Amino acid sequence: MKREDVKTKHGEGMHFDTHVIANPANTHEWIILFKKEAGRSYFLVNDNEEIESFGQLDELIRELRALGIKSAEVHF
Repeated sequence: MKREDVKTKHGEGMHFDTHVIANPANTHEWIILFKKEAGRSYFLVNDNEEIESFGQLDELIRELRALGIKSAEVHF
């Protein structure tokens, strides 16, 4: 899901269970996973539909705050 879609849906009151997980392709990076009810999941992606990854958790947390997300579960 693209940033703008996350902001829009969050602003409309849609609830996501937000998870931070290690990137399976590079375990030194982190990715964001949004889970909705009914078992649907979405990764945060860029404009090219590529999964966004973050080298440091501080950077990822800044991104979550910019998206309006107030809490996330971290899996390591």
